[in-house]
Amino acid sequence: MSGGATMDLRIPIGVLFAVLGAILGIYGMITAGNTEMYVRAGGLNINLWWGLAMLVAGLVFLALAMRGRRAERA
Repeated sequence: MSGGATMDLRIPIGVLFAVLGAILGIYGMITAGNTEMYVRAGGLNINLWWGLAMLVAGLVFLALAMRGRRAERA
């Protein structure tokens, strides 16, 4: 199998994490005023924080994939 035929799995995983993280983060921002919703979490907006964490993780995956592509070309 040639090196060009392989697919870097960091790209679809990064896109998945980034998209789902953005959706969850936006939902957390929209529901930030609803204090009843976050009572069980001790008042912490878990949707917002996990959405941001997933978004950052997705962007890290994508950055590593792009860096790997540049290293292959050099």
